Amino acid sequence: MGLTNQSTGLKTLRDSFNVDLQSPDDIVIALAGNPNTGKSTVFNSLTGLKQHTGNWPGKTVTNARGTFTHKEQKYILVDLPGTYSLLSNSVEEEIARDFICFGKPHAVVVVADSTCLERNLNLVIQILEITSNVILCVNLIDESKRKGIDIDCRKLSEELGIPVVPTNARRGIGLDVLKDSLHSMIRTKETLSPISINYNKQITDAVDEICPLISPILKDDVLDMRWTSLRLLDGDNSIIQSIVKYLDIDLSTHNEIMDKIETIKEDLEVVHHMNINNLREKIVSSIIEKAEKIADKVITEHKKQHRDFDRKIDKVITSKALGIPIMLLLLGIIFWITIIGANYPSSLLSNMFCNAELKLTEFFNWINAPSWLHDVLVLGLFRTLGWVISVMLPPMAIFFPLFTLLEDLGYLPRIAFNLDYFFKKCCAHGKQALTMCMVILKLQKNLFIIFYDL
Repeated sequence: MGLTNQSTGLKTLRDSFNVDLQSPDDIVIALAGNPNTGKSTVFNSLTGLKQHTGNWPGKTVTNARGTFTHKEQKYILVDLPGTYSLLSNSVEEEIARDFICFGKPHAVVVVADSTCLERNLNLVIQILEITSNVILCVNLIDESKRKGIDIDCRKLSEELGIPVVPTNARRGIGLDVLKDSLHSMIRTKETLSPISINYNKQITDAVDEICPLISPILKDDVLDMRWTSLRLLDGDNSIIQSIVKYLDIDLSTHNEIMDKIETIKEDLEVVHHMNINNLREKIVSSIIEKAEKIADKVITEHKKQHRDFDRKIDKVITSKALGIPIMLLLLGIIFWITIIGANYPSSLLSNMFCNAELKLTEFFNWINAPSWLHDVLVLGLFRTLGWVISVMLPPMAIFFPLFTLLEDLGYLPRIAFNLDYFFKKCCAHGKQALTMCMVILKLQKNLFIIFYDL
């Protein structure tokens, strides 16, 4: 009876995320990873045409879900939003975190970019704090070899305590091994011993005090108590809201627990002189340090000069003194090229449509068409279409390729990094700076249309 109730409870949690299980034996796999790691390529290669898209419940973020069969076992693959962490700084991070915590996938496949493995390991370690059923897919191994980067995946597996599979999803290399690893983990119920993060003694002691308080209330089979305690300690209120949503348990109503947590925080500040506002930074720093140590052990670079050159550039374009001026100068040049450069094709298109309008007017006069028909079709529809194409198309044709070039060069994430501090002051996120660039372009185009009409 207990097992049946547990299965029913897990099914209910998955139903909250619209995971449609056609059979109780279906295996749910979450696919996580940083943006631009080839995660979508892995998803498409595994599922083929057996996939569909939609929105997460209550969110506007799109998701993709698909199925594949391996060794007569059906797997449901859920593609989580690309994210750099699970600390709930954005909607994407909250969705990924909640599905891993409350969607209860049988396993999580984390796709990492082999060319920047150290950065990707941050997310891997954060997921390992929530669940041990993790497989690391080190993708783009062809790119890392081209850049002279060797990764000892066997050593990496030993360091993390989980299976590690090198892949090149574009060519289908390693995907069969990935499927075998999933089958071995699920069917043989392989016991894994993933690494754990060693936080400083004050944080560890605080977590040890919180765990016994929340364990009798929360479900141990759904949430990891230490990870949950850590989130409560660093003041992540979104996890409290998620617990209410998916477990129907409101920790904020348990005054004795919330008061005890506040007392623990006060002790950290008064007794141990720890700034609570910087607690999350200390937690993240511990994760980053662990990722760096692991990366140093498993990565061998044969072209260090190229990487050192990249880091020297990063120090300049993300520095406090030069980062913002360089960004403003570069974006200003792009906008100037967009507006000035668009004048010439806009003029050519405008003349072309004006000549075509004259020809159409002559044609309507030749067939003795009613004036109202000429006004509707030529002066209304055709002239408006000509104006829109003449004014809107050239700036878009210039701006978006330039913006794409900046993205390919890796400068757009650095813009987001430079502006993240300022955007957080108004409760926003650095990534929204890129949207603001689009808004500025839109305003410029609107002004261009106004002056064009004048």
